[in-house]
Amino acid sequence: MENQIFQLQYAMDTFYFLVCGALVMWMAAGFAMLESGLVRSKNTTEILTKNVALFAISCTMYLICGYEFMYDGGFFLSGVETVSTFDLEGALAASAEEGFDGGAVYSGASDFFFQVVFVATAMSIVSGAVAERMKLWAFLAFAVVMTGFIYPMEGSWTWNGDSVFGLFELSYSDYAGSGIVHMAGAAAALAGVLLLGPRKGKYGANGQVNAIPGANLPLATLGTFILWMGWFGFNGGSTLKLGGMEVANEVANVFLNTNAAAAGGLIGALILARILFKKADLTMALNGALAGLVAITAEPADPTPFQATIIGAIGGLIVVLSILALDKIKIDDPVGAISVHGVVGLFGVMVVPFTDADATFGGQLMGALTIFVWVFVTSLIVWGIIKAVMGVRVSEEEEYEGVDLAECGMEAYPEFTKNS
Repeated sequence: MENQIFQLQYAMDTFYFLVCGALVMWMAAGFAMLESGLVRSKNTTEILTKNVALFAISCTMYLICGYEFMYDGGFFLSGVETVSTFDLEGALAASAEEGFDGGAVYSGASDFFFQVVFVATAMSIVSGAVAERMKLWAFLAFAVVMTGFIYPMEGSWTWNGDSVFGLFELSYSDYAGSGIVHMAGAAAALAGVLLLGPRKGKYGANGQVNAIPGANLPLATLGTFILWMGWFGFNGGSTLKLGGMEVANEVANVFLNTNAAAAGGLIGALILARILFKKADLTMALNGALAGLVAITAEPADPTPFQATIIGAIGGLIVVLSILALDKIKIDDPVGAISVHGVVGLFGVMVVPFTDADATFGGQLMGALTIFVWVFVTSLIVWGIIKAVMGVRVSEEEEYEGVDLAECGMEAYPEFTKNS
């Protein structure tokens, strides 16, 4: 009977992991739609190519070495070679030691699949921030290093409990990755943006900021809804199991709070944009929803639904102010990724102790600083090497014509595209 119960729980937790991983994978489509909707039509094909290629590169590099760096401390392939095997006697013995209320029980392959789509999410954050002026192959070269080494190393110091920098002992808590995934992706993006510089025509004399509207707001809106949906897998799957009444109830709370925070973030951003601009700004509303999702990701299980709504709403307010502030200092981010995932990601990490008694402000701050400094500095070095070897920015003429033609040789809307 105990073996049958264990096998049922194993199957349930494995299936839950796989479904949540598939939802997170679907976020890749959301990023592609959001980013292609917020860039100009002449840059659509290239941003789509970046998104589909970075996903493939992320999966491959994490398979080759990233998983090893993050969880086993080894090198190429050895850990991944074992996750696809199954030892029934070993699994039963482990379950007997832990008890059915102990650790999660699931296929190692399902764990790898769930982890690898998180890596792709972190890398997707970078593509939008450097859009419309970065060379495609320079971006893809960076993706190799980011997903194979930079992200796995900071993940090993946090989710793997590696005490190299004492983060585990300091009780750094990041349930689904406000800092580990989102702030890390934004730190890498910020390093690239600083080396790239702004798009031509974005900033004028005397601090003037010239808006560069996206080409397809319906597509950007659809992308946001897809990300919103995928986030249920992102946060929900981070419970790491489903079997058991207490865990099932926690999963339900995570789904509820994730949705509440997204709604709060959108409302907060929409209201603040109305106050500041006297109009309803759709792009700010979309980023507000994403900001709410990022804010709750560090701790979606413990808050009440009302607390989650407030956390999301504050995230929505922060993202509007952050986008405006970055423009003031001439940091050009076409989709607002640095603000959504970086600034609000930090807020999400730091708000955890208000609802999680086991977390400390000191531990959260140390964790956030470690993640940011590691990712930003290493990314700046890698971007600098790529710039020296092959360059990172297209020519002024190619930027004017659109990187679709310069980098991909084709246009997304050949019958309608006009230079802008």
